[in-house]
Amino acid sequence: MKRSQIVTAQVAPTMLLVGIFVLSVFGKFGHATNQAKYLTIGVAAATGILSIISQYAAIREAEVLIVDLQKVANPSELAKRISQSRSLLSLSAIVIVGLGLVVFALVVWAVLG
Repeated sequence: MKRSQIVTAQVAPTMLLVGIFVLSVFGKFGHATNQAKYLTIGVAAATGILSIISQYAAIREAEVLIVDLQKVANPSELAKRISQSRSLLSLSAIVIVGLGLVVFALVVWAVLG
């Protein structure tokens, strides 16, 4: 997965969060029906889950690349540097899931008040 694909995949979830933020700032959820609030939370959850899955897939692909680079007989300096970054990838996976949960909790709080 290319970096541009990851960035592109994050545009829709980001726009959704911006929309929820704007509606929340203007107090629109205070007068919304429960159905509209739950739909907003459900769509945010589904979008967030799909977003996290795509990011996690990119991390898994990178981890496999690191394993392959570690098997190279005479690696270049770039290959050496990349092959040493597995712990950073693992940390990234944890942070992505953690941030996703925090953002979802904030969305629920913003929508339900």
